[in-house]
Amino acid sequence: MPPDAPSRPDRTPADWRTVKRFLPYLWQSGRKGVRTRLAMALLLILLSKLTVFSMPYAMRSLTNDMAGPSSQPVMWAAIWLVVAYTAARFTTVLFDNIRNVVFERVGQTSVQMLAEDVFVRLHRLSLRFHLARRTGEVTKIIERGTKSINNMLYFLLFNIAPTVLELGISTAIFYSNFGWGLVAVTLASVIAYIVVTTKITEWRAALRLRMNELDGQALGRAVDSLLNYETVKYFGAEAREHARYSQAAESYMNAAVKSENSLALLNVLQAVITNLLMGGAMAYTVWEWSRGHLRVGDLVFVNMLLMQLFRPLDFLGMVYRTIRQGLIDMAQMFALIDTEVEVRDAPGAPALIVNEPTVVFDNVVFGYDKERTILHGLSLEVPAGRSVAIVGPSGAGKSTIGRLLFRFYDPWEGRILIAGQDISQVTQESLRSVIGIVPQDSVLFNDTIGYNIAYGRGDADMGDVTAAARGAAILPFIERLPAGFDTQVGERGLKLSGGEKQRVAIARTLVKNPPILLLDEATSALDTRTEQEILATLRRISEDRTTISIAHRLSTIADSDLIYVMQEGRLAEQGTHLELLRHDGLYAEMWARQLIEGEELDAAAE
Repeated sequence: MPPDAPSRPDRTPADWRTVKRFLPYLWQSGRKGVRTRLAMALLLILLSKLTVFSMPYAMRSLTNDMAGPSSQPVMWAAIWLVVAYTAARFTTVLFDNIRNVVFERVGQTSVQMLAEDVFVRLHRLSLRFHLARRTGEVTKIIERGTKSINNMLYFLLFNIAPTVLELGISTAIFYSNFGWGLVAVTLASVIAYIVVTTKITEWRAALRLRMNELDGQALGRAVDSLLNYETVKYFGAEAREHARYSQAAESYMNAAVKSENSLALLNVLQAVITNLLMGGAMAYTVWEWSRGHLRVGDLVFVNMLLMQLFRPLDFLGMVYRTIRQGLIDMAQMFALIDTEVEVRDAPGAPALIVNEPTVVFDNVVFGYDKERTILHGLSLEVPAGRSVAIVGPSGAGKSTIGRLLFRFYDPWEGRILIAGQDISQVTQESLRSVIGIVPQDSVLFNDTIGYNIAYGRGDADMGDVTAAARGAAILPFIERLPAGFDTQVGERGLKLSGGEKQRVAIARTLVKNPPILLLDEATSALDTRTEQEILATLRRISEDRTTISIAHRLSTIADSDLIYVMQEGRLAEQGTHLELLRHDGLYAEMWARQLIEGEELDAAAE
């Protein structure tokens, strides 16, 4: 088996290069209307901010009118200012929501496109990656990464950019009304606010990254334990599993406490800066009023301008944290995309064309890691239309042959030929389309029996499914079920017995109708009676196909046209069943041992 490897993808820098990588998904040059929607959203942002800045002017005039002598004209002027202020507040909300409606399709489409790219990439990654990964951690990375996209887009376009615009307008207003003094204080306070926010948030980012790792670890352990529910029960390991999960959950809890405490520190420091600015600016306005340079309405004017500036600034702390975390989440997802694809199609590779379905292993050398070679110059041939078995002790490399045949890995040396064509020089899709497999453990999708059978070929119809079920001798069983082909099989097909699962797997292969059939220990997990029934079915569907049987129990392959005996990754013997018995070598020794074991089992049963 391949060695274990870390399931966590390599870290990539969580910086603005991540945003640059995402921009093509946002721009979507191939999709109509995207640029128009972006332009409309930006225009609505500008209109919203202009409306927001009209409100302090309305309130200043209203306050000054009410602070002066009362009269009928003044009253009506004040009422119209109230109407204008109210209309501006409503218009701001209206513009913001129209902007969200205009932009929503752009954001959701970007999420969809990136999620699809990650999904496709995961299916392109090698078997080595998928044997080492933890499903819970990978799905958590994808979930966090796709969710972060919407937040990143929203905050970058609708908070950061408008805040910069608002700061510029506020600076111009303060200068035109109060001179450079208030401008300098405001800019200094904003700079101090940004510096404090970024510094502490950078510190918190490391805490958040650790939280993510521990969260993924806890979820991975939970998913792994639940997927192996039966094994946990068999070994009475509930307490052990609880202890493992509890340790991961406690580590996550401690990291979360540190993260939340650091957030409290950040909030307090931000409040100190904003309130010092507010207090100083308003005190300055009162002092200028006492000297007769400003009116009462100017105090309201300054207060509203700073409140409007503080609102996005207060939000900016959370926005920066969200963006920083979003960069981390997206970087982890891009790390999945950047994971090296171990097995690639050769440039310009043609499709495999099979006229005579022969299989040849030509001096193949391979191992899962460089320190351990599994196959040592293996050479064997499977003639077209013949039934060939590959047997040998455990660890001889039998299952590795199947993985190489499907090109889940490439050999270090040598070639594998199908119909005279090197499989490394043809497309993987065409290669796998001509090989069908019935594995030892047939894993089914958590869907209906009909869906699992039809999975063998994308364009299969109900007639194909029924014919395949009949050929696999499972149709009578399906017809007795209340829901028939719509019967749910459960996760990994656990609602079906071992024999029923194998027949569904056989039917799925019959729908595929491949010229080459690989039987990888297809009956070793079944009882003797079910095994004989499945073997009869397998012999029937193997007719007129090139069949490779990888077996441990020699009785299941005794009628093969040719038997290859492997030992320690090398071909030790070959011949028919009778020839190998007469040879009195490794095969004969294995046959004798299995006969003795069978007799001992029969005696024990009696």
